[in-house]
Amino acid sequence: MSNGLTEIKSTAEFVQHYAKKAVILFCAEWHEATPTLKMILQTLAKQEQSLLFATVDAEAVSDFADKFDVTMVPTLVLLNGGTGKDPLVLEKLDGVLEPSQVTVAVQRLIQAPEGESTTGGRAATTPASASNAVQDADQALNERLKRLIHGDTVMLFMKGTPSAPRCGFSRQAVELLNQHQVPFGSFDILSDEDVRQGLKKYSDWPTYPQIYVKGELMGGLDILKETAEEGSLKEQWELDDGEGAAPTETLQSRLEKLVNRHKVMLFMKGLPSAPQCGFSRQIVEILDESDVAYDAFNILEDEEIRQGLKEFSDWPTYPQLYVNGDLVGGLDIVKELKDSNELEDLLKG
Repeated sequence: MSNGLTEIKSTAEFVQHYAKKAVILFCAEWHEATPTLKMILQTLAKQEQSLLFATVDAEAVSDFADKFDVTMVPTLVLLNGGTGKDPLVLEKLDGVLEPSQVTVAVQRLIQAPEGESTTGGRAATTPASASNAVQDADQALNERLKRLIHGDTVMLFMKGTPSAPRCGFSRQAVELLNQHQVPFGSFDILSDEDVRQGLKKYSDWPTYPQIYVKGELMGGLDILKETAEEGSLKEQWELDDGEGAAPTETLQSRLEKLVNRHKVMLFMKGLPSAPQCGFSRQIVEILDESDVAYDAFNILEDEEIRQGLKEFSDWPTYPQLYVNGDLVGGLDIVKELKDSNELEDLLKG
């Protein structure tokens, strides 16, 4: 085993290197935490030469990242047994990673019996009940995807947000749309794994970003570039100056649209995959436990929405949860509803 940090550039290269246990850092060069985490793993690699320590550019090798459901960087995946084509995941850490977290996780991997994994132990279901559940879930997801695609005249499904893109391709798409003065709505596919995977199948388009105009898929970044080279995006997409996510749209109209964007809508600090305050983290945990689909809006990225929603809802703090466009309340109320066994009925009603 190498006594250094291996850079994995393809799935085939991983299969070639993988033996029994591995620590894989999915990262991006633009992320400020990447150099520090690489240095930590480099040090650990010299101390624990029985393990494979590797880094993967999550954007450049996206098919390999998708194999482990990596939705953000940095993400640390610890593998324990299996084969290179079908490795077993012992643990996955993402978001803000402290050096102590990484070190302790590596020690857990070293001590874990080979083959121990977090992927086992699922409850059994009958084929019929499983099939019906899958069909119902697929139908609900497709209905949601259709609503999202028609959320604005021009919709961009991207990694991150227009103000904070989290991959180079998404950043270029935002820049092109802005250069051509095309107003657009957006959805951060890193905030919702169901949407991220479901839209690939729905649109039969395997990568992101994806651009939709009037509900129809235009394609990805390459097609957007080609279209832009041929002239005005507005003219080719037959957009009137007033079409798109109109700049003159009132705050009241934006808020009404946002609270109704999904049946269950959460306004929080951060994203479900990376909450940025303890209250938001707790409400995400409660909603995830309820197994009900929901959408989220990061109020830290739009000060106008952040302040305006307080007055709109007459509720001064965050997070705020809405169901069918109506305010339920904040974390305390959601906890009370959960404790009284009323939350699930409210969310599914």
